[in-house]
Amino acid sequence: FLTIDDGADKDPRLLDMLRELEVPVSGFLADQVARENYDYFRQAQREGYGMHNHSINHREMNRLTPAEQRAEICGQQTILERELGHRPVLFRPPYGAYDENTLRAAAECGIEVVPLWAAEAFPDRIEFGRPDQRFHPGDIVLTHFRGKREWGADMTDMVRRLLDTATEQGFAVARLEDYL
Repeated sequence: FLTIDDGADKDPRLLDMLRELEVPVSGFLADQVARENYDYFRQAQREGYGMHNHSINHREMNRLTPAEQRAEICGQQTILERELGHRPVLFRPPYGAYDENTLRAAAECGIEVVPLWAAEAFPDRIEFGRPDQRFHPGDIVLTHFRGKREWGADMTDMVRRLLDTATEQGFAVARLEDYL
């Protein structure tokens, strides 16, 4: 499953490529970086990509008080409902940092699933979380909305690497929401 976090880089060529190749993705948006252009994510959602909660300010949840965690998660739920027309049921904690208070706050905000990841994709490599350096059935792959400024390459380069690697290992990419 390909998941893309935060919302910083909004490359229209990424959406074109995903549409042309019929690659399903699930996005997790942090308002702090997504807010400058929710139209991009509305378009992605219209094309069938899931858009979910990644907090307002992309802070490490386990370093916040329970009230601060609730404000970050529930506040982003409200923003996403206003901007995208729905309150997501998926929340990914920034940096994968969470604690019991995070899970409690997420549930109070209407979140049903808190998916993490097993590998991270970049344009020049895939960082596997297992020693065998391979994908396994059901793996969630994390990447970020990034571009040349941060990576020296485009999102399309990352998608190409991910698809080539998954295909080479006998896998196809599926939409996370369809399997939860």
